[in-house]
Amino acid sequence: MLTARGPHCVADRKPENEEMRTRITGADIVLPRETARVDVVIEGDKIADIDPAPQTAVDETVDAAGLHLIPGVVDDQVHFREPGLTHKEDLLRATRACARGGVTTFLEMPNTSPTTTSQAALDAKLALASQKCVVNYGFYVGATPTNVADLREARRTPGIKIFIGSSTGDLLVDDQDALERIFAETTLPITAHCEDEATIRANRERIGPTADVRDHSRIRDHRAAVVATERAFDLARRHNHRFHLLHVSTADEVPLIREQITGDQRQLFTAEACLHHLLLNVDDYDRLGTLMQVNPSIKTAADNEGLWSGLLDGTLQVVATDHAPHTLEEKQQPYPQSPSGMPGVETSLAVMLDQAHQGRCTLQQVVHWMCDAPARTWDILHKGRIEVGRDADLVLVDLEQKRTVSNEDQHSKCGWSAWAGRELTGWPVRTWVMGQVAYQDGRVSEESLGQEAQFDHALGGFWVTQD
Repeated sequence: MLTARGPHCVADRKPENEEMRTRITGADIVLPRETARVDVVIEGDKIADIDPAPQTAVDETVDAAGLHLIPGVVDDQVHFREPGLTHKEDLLRATRACARGGVTTFLEMPNTSPTTTSQAALDAKLALASQKCVVNYGFYVGATPTNVADLREARRTPGIKIFIGSSTGDLLVDDQDALERIFAETTLPITAHCEDEATIRANRERIGPTADVRDHSRIRDHRAAVVATERAFDLARRHNHRFHLLHVSTADEVPLIREQITGDQRQLFTAEACLHHLLLNVDDYDRLGTLMQVNPSIKTAADNEGLWSGLLDGTLQVVATDHAPHTLEEKQQPYPQSPSGMPGVETSLAVMLDQAHQGRCTLQQVVHWMCDAPARTWDILHKGRIEVGRDADLVLVDLEQKRTVSNEDQHSKCGWSAWAGRELTGWPVRTWVMGQVAYQDGRVSEESLGQEAQFDHALGGFWVTQD
């Protein structure tokens, strides 16, 4: 059954050896430089035409009057837990949540079990994803203190992930000599979780044993983030290495980032914010408790404002989720036994559309932060924009649809959301992945499969390619 304002389709059967041509008509299309009410034609897995002639032959027409068509969201920071931790999430359930949420491409972190720290482990993940992922996929290779040789040879990956701060297994890289080697001897873009281990340990010792989850933000405080961010920037500058700063959590980091992106080496640096750092603060511990426990920790309302200022003035380029699910049973353990992380891909676009509805930002800015900028940052070919020749990763959104988030309605295996109970205005109603319908009428396709994302790091990243 079609939604009340949803896209109505008229289709003819197509011979199996010919590519399907679909016309999307009546929607307002968010193009790279404007929003226009023009038709878009999909042929096979590509955008074949924009504003085609009326007589252009198609096999299917989607009447999207009253809706907006945007590029598919590219989420460059997720943890989908497979292999090894599939009791809390897996590639199938997570990517079904992506399709419903308008996320058509994800880049996943290496802290699975086993960790993704070699080409063999990376290839195994890619093979698994090719059989299970409803949307497009890519996987980072993880740095350890001793795997520089593997990092030098890594391929089919967006880049190298370093945990300069607590992580699982052998992924913590806090030793300066090891960090120097990674930045000096590798060529792939580097991204990092930046929290200073020495500061965290000192804070934990000073505070002492505690069962108060609010202390999580005191242990992983502003200084822990700032010290590690300064350290990473220093490494990137000295070794002339492209660097992307993940999940900026403090207003104090924003001027540090601004200094990098306005300097002589501006092409090296990009940075992002996550929705929970933009919209939640320490006052929300009273309501959410350990459900709000994340690394880096949630900070203050002043930090919310500082991060928004950084987004709006271009200091921060990307909005991501850091989708990091745990079961409710795990999350509801008393602090500090409770693990850090929360889910996000199923609601991220809706949360940001709601912010646009409230006047905090524009739809064009949401599309830039969540679609175009992450594709540029990671040199992902053919993603992030509605242009002829690009991949047909597209999302129809209803900017007027109101819906309340509920735990019972989540596709993610963990089955809960920090946004539960919040009414949001603006939701995805249909998602195409490589020209195939992955989500429609409240249902995720059982047949759709995404494709491996392709990277061309010769493009040079966000700043070099920006119009």
